[in-house]
Amino acid sequence: MTDIPIVGVIGDPISHSKSPLIHNRWLKQNSIKGLYLRFEVKGKDLQQFIKDSLELGFRGFNVTIPHKETVVSIVDDLSAAARDCGAINTIVRREDGSFFGDNTDGFGFIENLSELISRDDLVGASVALLGAGGASRAVAVALRDAGVRQIRICNRTTLKAEALCTVLGDVASVWPWPATEEFFAGADLIVNSTSLGMAGQPAFDLPIPRLEPNTVATDLIYAPLETPFLNAARASGARTKDGLGMLLHQARPGFKAWFGIDPVVSAELRQAVLTGEGLYP
Repeated sequence: MTDIPIVGVIGDPISHSKSPLIHNRWLKQNSIKGLYLRFEVKGKDLQQFIKDSLELGFRGFNVTIPHKETVVSIVDDLSAAARDCGAINTIVRREDGSFFGDNTDGFGFIENLSELISRDDLVGASVALLGAGGASRAVAVALRDAGVRQIRICNRTTLKAEALCTVLGDVASVWPWPATEEFFAGADLIVNSTSLGMAGQPAFDLPIPRLEPNTVATDLIYAPLETPFLNAARASGARTKDGLGMLLHQARPGFKAWFGIDPVVSAELRQAVLTGEGLYP
């Protein structure tokens, strides 16, 4: 067991993760003698790995694909967000040795969005959500809790959209794929949470109709930063927000829980993540 606080990110594969860059940069900026490491853990070894981490004095973990749903049954307690999402991206070891699981993706989404529009603007808003996967669930739950009036969900697999509606309640409705002009019409906020337009994925080819000037469009994708969806929405009259801030802000609650400081998402951090310049262990 070490006196140096250790945290890490668990996934399979894990070499792509930008979490070490973010957290180790914050550790250095705040003069904290801690370590944030990457751990490639196979599914069959996941439960034992987390159990062994208790003996080694780990303070917790971030969790990425494909383990976000599996760890729900491993931790001792869940936040409301993690329970509604059915997935965990942050684990905190408590003083009594128990593990608390949280999902901070929704927090990161709202914080990123608040750089463009206020939380008050979300109350009573109409949302058009493309996608119904894991990240979509976190975003939709956060928007419901923020007080939006309506969440229209359009997903290639109808069953996934219906399952998400069950979690969200009356605020949500399922729309057929592909999205039509009617799906987008009157939306105050349009969110692309699909992989369409991501580097190495199929192109975003859904037609975006003319939008009202106060409409906001945001993409969860940040590679590329300026996605085809954002370009199309901007050309149709919307204000746009890229997805990089969601990645940065979702890291804050975990860092605060592990190290006691709410870190700053700065322009310098954003640039470091974009360029890959940072403190990888």
